Order: sequence, then C-alpha cells, then structure tokens
Amino acid sequence: MNIIIINAPIAVKELVEMAKDQFGDWIKVVVDIEKGIMAVGGDLHADEEAVLLENGYNQKNLWGANIWFYKDGDERIQFDSMINIRPAQGNRSRSIESQDIQEKVAKIINDFIVW
Repeated sequence: MNIIIINAPIAVKELVEMAKDQFGDWIKVVVDIEKGIMAVGGDLHADEEAVLLENGYNQKNLWGANIWFYKDGDERIQFDSMINIRPAQGNRSRSIESQDIQEKVAKIINDFIVW
C-alpha cells in the first residue's frame, strides 16, 4: 500500500498503474473538501483518512469516494465509503448524501486528474 497525497495535477495513467495491484479498473480516494487535496492508494478509505489525519487534516472535511477509470460522466465517481457514515454531520449512510459535498468532492477530483 503506497498512499500519496495529491495537491497538483496527476495523469490518470499514473493512477491506473497504482490500481493494477489493488482493484484493477478503479481506485479509492479520500478528499479534503476544505483544503482541496486528495489521498489515493489505500486498500481502505480509512487507510487514506489515517494518513491525512496524521498530516494535520480535519476529519470533518474528509470524504471517501471511488474513481472508475473506464466509465464516463457521472458514473466515473462513486460517492461510497464507510468513512462517510457521520450521523453528527447529517450523513447517515455510506454514500455522500449532500449534493453540495458531492459537487465539492467531484470538482477536486476532476481538477487534479488529467483524463
């Protein structure tokens, strides 16, 4: 497991290469919607979340998603992760329920990944 924090554009081919030894055609990502960064490369979203927490990021701003390399449009990002279950923040499921948060997560992902 090689988790990296991404704060600059990255070619999708680099992510595809990382995913070969894990999930194949998709990768897990945790996004900080306040700081505008993301972490990738963990076997679990919780692994990426832990790395971000160790680096001083705030848990309330961290949201998990999956990036599917060979899907298009809205199907490319799946807003599903165990770390998203946050009743205290009004999110009671694994899916990011807030449209606003989904849009922030998608924007950060799409701003960094060079498709």
